[in-house]
Amino acid sequence: MSTDQKKPVVAGSSTVPIRSVQVVAGLLTLLALALPACSNPPAVANWPQWRGPESQGVSSENNLPNEWTATKNIVWKTPIPGRGHSSPIVWGNRLFVTTAIQGELIPGAKTLQHLTKDGEVFTHPDVVGGEYEHTFKVLCLDTETGKILWEGTAYKGRVYDGRHRKNTYASPTPLTDGKYVYAYFGAEGVYCYDFDGNLVWKASIGPIATMGMGVATSPVLWKDLVIVQCDQDNGVDSFLAAISKQTGEEVWRVKRAAFEGWSSPIVVATKKRTELVVNSRELVIAHDPASGEELWRSDGVGVNPVPTPVAGHNLVVVSAGAGQKRAMAIRLGGSGDVTGTSQIAWQYNKGTAHITSPILYGDYLYLLTDNGIVTCLDAKTGEVQYRDRVPGPAKFSASPVAFDGKILLTSEEGDSFVFKAGPTYELLSTNSIGEQVHASPAISGGRIFIRGDKNLYAIGQAESK
Repeated sequence: MSTDQKKPVVAGSSTVPIRSVQVVAGLLTLLALALPACSNPPAVANWPQWRGPESQGVSSENNLPNEWTATKNIVWKTPIPGRGHSSPIVWGNRLFVTTAIQGELIPGAKTLQHLTKDGEVFTHPDVVGGEYEHTFKVLCLDTETGKILWEGTAYKGRVYDGRHRKNTYASPTPLTDGKYVYAYFGAEGVYCYDFDGNLVWKASIGPIATMGMGVATSPVLWKDLVIVQCDQDNGVDSFLAAISKQTGEEVWRVKRAAFEGWSSPIVVATKKRTELVVNSRELVIAHDPASGEELWRSDGVGVNPVPTPVAGHNLVVVSAGAGQKRAMAIRLGGSGDVTGTSQIAWQYNKGTAHITSPILYGDYLYLLTDNGIVTCLDAKTGEVQYRDRVPGPAKFSASPVAFDGKILLTSEEGDSFVFKAGPTYELLSTNSIGEQVHASPAISGGRIFIRGDKNLYAIGQAESK
């Protein structure tokens, strides 16, 4: 594989101008960023990207509510315009979320044509959106009040490709480093805002085509790099790219032989090195995040994956569940092709989801099917501890989160199931916000943030109101 050998921009060397602000406001903003512990939990409580601090969906916070309704333990509820399945992210007292607003029909516009690997025209029966104007926004809210502080219009115009009717044009979750917010909208670009809502830079990484299903991959941050996985139609133009978080310039790009997919990459620090692990139907590959150089590879999960990998105990677990069900644990630190070697710790061919990511919490891995069957495995061995089902009929798109010895699942119907972590299934509570939910929750500052299809909810203990 080839890589662009341009060196990453060194932190602190950016010459990108940032709009000046009034002295008092600037000092207050810098103080809030430099000393978040003064009014908020420590930095570890921030939820800065898809699935939180380590991309794992795990929070270190305690004293979070176990029960809520549409009115009980709701600190605030804020309507969010448009549609988006991106999760909220939180830094200090600022929450960021993206959304997409559909506009007028564009006369004469047609959805992008896709071809199968055999050259035949393919049109998915559920593709929509390509003939309309769309507006993509980044919103900033105050975590204490839910007030929308600012909204930036990242893009307005015609979109490159259609999307599945269940997907949105704002499905990738943004990320933040505590100073800037980075939002990815597929072919429509990557955008960097400061915490005051000023656009710092925007970057195009080229056309992204996913058989008319839309994008859903969330970017991941490593040091000065925003890294995006872009798997496309039939693998012809698939790539992995790293962008300077300071300038928006591309630092490296690696071509990928991977068909269209919607899994997000993760960065895992081991005793030996840091590995950027990328999942696809054909291959699982670990890269050096600094250069994109390949470290090791394995055969993939067999079907187009949506779930994000999880890591722990020097293992990374990849999964997919679109038809064929498969979870596979691979030992980190390998080299070359590790397929069929002792680097493959275990495989389990049942219980995985089409969309929902698994969660690895403590010694156990939890899989969730699309209809609510929970499987608990020993993370090190793959041995099944239990299989059980959440009460009542349910469908799931949101990925689970874990906190204080508990696992939280949220269904598309807006019902949340809190159960005890460990090798025995014990349901603790069932809650509902009374609104459909497709986005995964975020946890920060003693609150659980759940994005419904129309509103964003801050859930906290009653005494925090």
